[in-house]
Amino acid sequence: MKRIREAKEKSRPYFEAVEEVALANQEKVLSAFHAVRVGSHCFTDSTGYAYSDPGREALEAVYAHVFRADAALVRPQIASGTHAISLCLSILEPGEELVSVTGAPYDTLQAVIGVRGHSPRSLVNRGISYSEVPLLDDGTIDLASIARKITPKTKMAILQRSRGYSWRPSLTIDELAAAINAIRSSNPTCIIFVDNCYGEFVEFYEPLEAGADLIAGSLIKNPGGTLAVSGGYIAGREDLVQLCAEILTAPSLAGKIGPTFGLTRQLLQGLFLAPHVVGEAVSGAILASQLFESLGYAVSPLPFERRTDIVQAIRFHSRDELLRFCHGIQKAAPIDAHYMPVPSPMPGYSDQVVMAGGTFIQGSSIELSADAPLREPYIGYLQGGMSRQHVEIGLKYALDELGIFEQ
Repeated sequence: MKRIREAKEKSRPYFEAVEEVALANQEKVLSAFHAVRVGSHCFTDSTGYAYSDPGREALEAVYAHVFRADAALVRPQIASGTHAISLCLSILEPGEELVSVTGAPYDTLQAVIGVRGHSPRSLVNRGISYSEVPLLDDGTIDLASIARKITPKTKMAILQRSRGYSWRPSLTIDELAAAINAIRSSNPTCIIFVDNCYGEFVEFYEPLEAGADLIAGSLIKNPGGTLAVSGGYIAGREDLVQLCAEILTAPSLAGKIGPTFGLTRQLLQGLFLAPHVVGEAVSGAILASQLFESLGYAVSPLPFERRTDIVQAIRFHSRDELLRFCHGIQKAAPIDAHYMPVPSPMPGYSDQVVMAGGTFIQGSSIELSADAPLREPYIGYLQGGMSRQHVEIGLKYALDELGIFEQ
């Protein structure tokens, strides 16, 4: 389509910066494989307790190298990003305080914390106090308020790198570093935890390099490189990772057990591919931003703005337009393209959610997908794409569904 060709031509200057980041991150991952001396012996299967699984140990060592961590916990038994984050939050004890310094967290995490829902296992119901530092009107971090809100009694501060289901901008590593410095100034011993979902390999650096103590994410997002069939990771300070491992398994056992079910090859290969796949997804997001801005839609980020995650938000004029966009993305999927996504209740969300994702791995956000809560304003969140060509084709299908045809 002419509109897509024009948008692609305008986007070309921004693709070069994406390729530079992908190249740097690819070399970083390769160096980690070399440092750990990953070999074909790492691909053996493990079952039962999986004591001394060389593949699992190599996988976690590679993750620790890549993210500049003391230790890492990388397991297919971690079911989602929310699960990984919940493990990190679970190191808090009754009477301790958690502060979110990036405003309200993502929908599913609100139920984990206990500000929504009625789970007896939420942090609040287990006696952990919780408060938030709202973002400024422009969506940036309120550094002055952090200095007042973080006190010597604050045990952990959490920062959410990605936008979640909101219009606010995702946070760059530089912005995270400024917030981390503000937290340290108020409480040097506060544990600083970053929800890194959707952000891995989008920038040259990761949150631990900005001073965070702990990060977590999902393997069916960026770092799985579209090959991980399940799993999540936690990385950071060794004592904190050890605590998370004990919560996942059992005290004293921690990370010493846990079979990989023959998945080590896929998890390592997915990580190796991840910098390239993330670069393709980011390039596709830039193209989507350029295209829909040219059509008069509000978009975030704008085509020229700095990227720190793979998510592209598009504000539609009506519920019907949002649904049609998602229908188009689903029709462009390689899997289940003949099904129509319909709004439905989703575990962890207060609104009905429409999810277009004909993906090889269920719920894989690094494969091309689009989803949105059915609430005003009607914002669709496009993410992923194994190739920028597939994203381009998906956008063509979406325009057709929206009734925007070649003139």
